[in-house]
Amino acid sequence: MKRLFRLIKPPDNWRLPAIILLGMFTGISLLIIRASNAHSYLSDDPKTCINCHVMYTQYASWTHSSHREVATCNDCHVPHDNLVRKYLFKAMDGMRHATIFTARGEPQVIRIKQAGANVVQENCIRCHRDLVEMVGAIEVTADGHEQGDGARCWDCHRETPHGTVNSLSAAPYTVIPRMESVVPDWMEKVLKNNQTEAK
Repeated sequence: MKRLFRLIKPPDNWRLPAIILLGMFTGISLLIIRASNAHSYLSDDPKTCINCHVMYTQYASWTHSSHREVATCNDCHVPHDNLVRKYLFKAMDGMRHATIFTARGEPQVIRIKQAGANVVQENCIRCHRDLVEMVGAIEVTADGHEQGDGARCWDCHRETPHGTVNSLSAAPYTVIPRMESVVPDWMEKVLKNNQTEAK
């Protein structure tokens, strides 16, 4: 352990700049974690999906659907066969979303990718197993649909649960929870005091 410490320890004349840079990196990292509300992604709370404002339409349409009473976003959009696959999928999908949204590269109309379509089809079958067994659709996969084997559940049930309109104007009176400020409470108080004193 001492040998490893000696390898990463900066020379004496670089120690102060290294400490300052490490402190800056740590501070920026903690700010990014707080600003992105990173801990929320471990939960199944639907409000997590509107950390990115481009998901407001999907959140609003879900809140007006019958699925709201029985399923959260993760019930449909995340695998449920085992914990490793669930959190690996959340991590990969979340990193892709975060990268696209941070770089402002999101498309005008959000469309599900093939990996997401596979998961949604699995979850439709998982929740509605009794019904799909009756109609013989139990073996249809989203990948199979791409190959011409049957229809995906939402090919017929298009308005479940997000409706057909990809705009908040479809539900103009929807109340979307506001994102919490990333500025800590103590800093808000200091800023308000400074503004009051300046007047």
